[in-house]
Amino acid sequence: MKPYSIREKQNREILRQGMKDGIPIALGYLAVSFSLGIAAKNAGLNEAQGFIASFLCTASAGEYVGFTLIGASATLIEIALATLVANARYILMSCAMSQRLDPKMPFFHRFLMSLHVTDEIFGISIARDGYLNPNYSYGAAAVSVPAWAIGTSLGILAGNILPMRLVSAFSVALYGMFLAIIIPPARKNKVIAGLIIVCFTLSFASNYIPYFCELSEGMRTIILTVLLSSLAALIFPKKEDESDE
Repeated sequence: MKPYSIREKQNREILRQGMKDGIPIALGYLAVSFSLGIAAKNAGLNEAQGFIASFLCTASAGEYVGFTLIGASATLIEIALATLVANARYILMSCAMSQRLDPKMPFFHRFLMSLHVTDEIFGISIARDGYLNPNYSYGAAAVSVPAWAIGTSLGILAGNILPMRLVSAFSVALYGMFLAIIIPPARKNKVIAGLIIVCFTLSFASNYIPYFCELSEGMRTIILTVLLSSLAALIFPKKEDESDE
């Protein structure tokens, strides 16, 4: 009984840590999803429908695509395929996270964690040392996901009352969170810093490269991620003594 109590105490502490780290994500989500609510309002969704949609799909690009197609009276198959393409990058994130899970972790933990693989939760989770404890992801999701859904509902309520310039300005908070994730490791490792610069440069250039620019943003993200990560692994392999125990 004593070892179980110690483990339970550790899990509660990790859960609280996840909730703490999820607070800045929640604040960014609340602001960004507000503009998403404007798109949902234009598509004809009410506050409850927008809340449910954002609670079940915490992906800005995917939801924008979905709301746009709903407004255009697209079929369910078209909406599903378009959302799959827009959110395809999360497949890569899930594969990366699966390599950091304890092989003995039950399936239901893996399933619940997969529901909340967002850019930000993935970033703070993958940065932790050792095996990923599911309670950390649960804590971050428990704070950030409701904020994402509430922000969408508030955006629908506001409708077109606020100027679009003001609504668009809220998205700056999300970029601030990304900077908070990538700056610390970049300061410690020059290779990571260089790769980040290359990623930014190629991501910007992909909007103007012939044929490549015609691909969806999600597909371009997948191609660049696979290409750059593969090249980085080949050119700058991680030494055995640097890997996790």
